[in-house]
Amino acid sequence: MASILETYFTALRDKNIVVLGLGVSNRPLVRLLLQYGCKVTGCDKTPREKLDEELLELEQLGCRLQTGEDYLADLSGDLVFRTPGMHPANPALEGLRQAGAEITSEMEVFFELCPCALIAVTGSDGKTTTTTLISEMLKAAGKTVWLGGNIGTPLLPLLDQMQAGDLAVVELSSFQLMDMRRSPHIAVVTNLAPNHLDVHKDMAEYVEAKKNIFRFQKESDLLVLNADNAITAEFTGNGATRYFSRKQKADICLDGATILRDGAAVLDTREIAIPGVHNIENYMAAILAVEGLVDDETIRKVAREFGGVEHRIELVRVKDGVKFYNDSIASSPSRTIAGLNSFDQKVLLIAGGYDKHIPYDVLGPVICRQVKKLYVNGATAGQIRQAVEQSAEYTPGNPEIIDCGDFTTAVHRAAADAKNGDVVLMSPASAAFDQFKNFMVRGDYFKKPIKEL
Repeated sequence: MASILETYFTALRDKNIVVLGLGVSNRPLVRLLLQYGCKVTGCDKTPREKLDEELLELEQLGCRLQTGEDYLADLSGDLVFRTPGMHPANPALEGLRQAGAEITSEMEVFFELCPCALIAVTGSDGKTTTTTLISEMLKAAGKTVWLGGNIGTPLLPLLDQMQAGDLAVVELSSFQLMDMRRSPHIAVVTNLAPNHLDVHKDMAEYVEAKKNIFRFQKESDLLVLNADNAITAEFTGNGATRYFSRKQKADICLDGATILRDGAAVLDTREIAIPGVHNIENYMAAILAVEGLVDDETIRKVAREFGGVEHRIELVRVKDGVKFYNDSIASSPSRTIAGLNSFDQKVLLIAGGYDKHIPYDVLGPVICRQVKKLYVNGATAGQIRQAVEQSAEYTPGNPEIIDCGDFTTAVHRAAADAKNGDVVLMSPASAAFDQFKNFMVRGDYFKKPIKEL
């Protein structure tokens, strides 16, 4: 009997397939398509002279490559796999649609074919940590878990290894969700704030994309929402809805230092190994998502042992009494605010980077309260400085603002200025693309000189 994967890909054998974007998630997809004898055109804006060995190997296996500035020119095909970073309204995609092509994505096909229950997490902040926590709790409870989506390994090639009783836990970005027509059995929205407005035409489009995580749920499905977030508090789903709150009574909420679920104690927040009140919220969301699947003692065990996800307020080193933290994931003001509020002292903050066209005014007052020296760099340096200086809480020199130009200078300057007892936090409130390939490369770049001090 043919497997799920074999049945789907065999049916594509005589079709012309276009794969737009040849990044991490689409490369295994191209291999699968070629393996099943499909005619594949792979498109990527990277110039041919900068293609890596893996892409050239795909070409040798039979993939026709169309790269460089004109990678979207004169395309035709029966089925098109859209890369998450490409807006569904891109003129090239519109042209393909009008010519009769079906537009899908690696993640949408995975949702269509996945044989086991799906748990998915989205949000502006906290989605990676919450997704990982759900996975860790389920694994600690003895479940077979497949972690992926916007985090971890592409899951589509692994479909044949999955069993009906397993659980797939995925993180979904707004880009992945924009044209999704399926929703998971359990959906979590951590929070929403302005983000990715360099790609989305406005905040309304961003919010509508996020709603796709629960838009197609059934009555038997579950939606987990943040009651403290003005946007998510207004969402309504098709099935059961459970709310978490750090500030008010909800299905899961705080009583002093204790997390209560339906009025009963689940977890003392002092047992949570990773710092920050935002991580209390992440735990609340995860606990609701695994309700009925994981017992409370297992949840407490994970809280004590889970040390956090790389690049998310990651303690890199303690040198001469100075603690250096890598929070490169903080590509928006709300992420950096959460990072700053994780510390009970004023920090030395490295901030700035690629401009996603989001407002920075909310960041200014928090920097004034939580930062003693601010090292700005990159395309958003001026906006961050302006947000601080225009804050009602700002006085000249409080905090001291140092314009560093580039990231390297900011790191070395902050390290040189730090004294015993200080915290140096790299939390940029901006994307990495002005100086780095992505936030992970930026985080690794930060860690190298700190470890060499």
